[in-house]
Amino acid sequence: MAKKNKYYVVWQGKEPGIYDDWDKCNKQISGFNDAKYKGFATKEEAELAFAGSWEEYYSPAVRQKVAEKNLLLLPESDRPQYPSLAVDAACSGNPGLMEYRGVDAKTGREIFHQGPFECGTNNIGEFLAIVHGLALIKQKNADVLLYSDSMTAQSWVKQKKCKTKLEENNKNHKLFELIRRAEKWLTENSYNTHISKWNTEKWGEIPADFGRK
Repeated sequence: MAKKNKYYVVWQGKEPGIYDDWDKCNKQISGFNDAKYKGFATKEEAELAFAGSWEEYYSPAVRQKVAEKNLLLLPESDRPQYPSLAVDAACSGNPGLMEYRGVDAKTGREIFHQGPFECGTNNIGEFLAIVHGLALIKQKNADVLLYSDSMTAQSWVKQKKCKTKLEENNKNHKLFELIRRAEKWLTENSYNTHISKWNTEKWGEIPADFGRK
């Protein structure tokens, strides 16, 4: 049985706050443009929600639309730069099935997609995605920058070493072969591509995100 809402949080309304009655809540949001509110079963849940951000309690799709809208309000110098390649990875479990991809950061068009691979981790996928992107950009002699939201993977790439603690086994042998190839590529190749941190807080999820959060 679904829990009945007894408290209502109004993050954006005529008078933001916590209300213990729907009619009181409705007065705060009725006629208010872009009101943000949500019902909760207990006062404790409502207080915790009100202390946080409304984005945490809306669906990922809504959060992303809000982030994209806010992106347009930023100064042009504070927005993502184009042309650029955005990379990301997704892993179901730790370790688990892992895949990674790269997309055009402006249009979202998928450029490459690898996996799923058994018994992998998200950090490994992020590392491989960056190296794959670097190799592709160099091969195409393209003048683009590369975005990743993983500081760990960026650090591994800088050190030219995938510093995972995951052990190789029969299930992930193919994945470790890719890791060794990536490390070899980093050792033997130089590149001019600038790797930048995707600013998730300001820009929303990276365009290469798999949308499974």
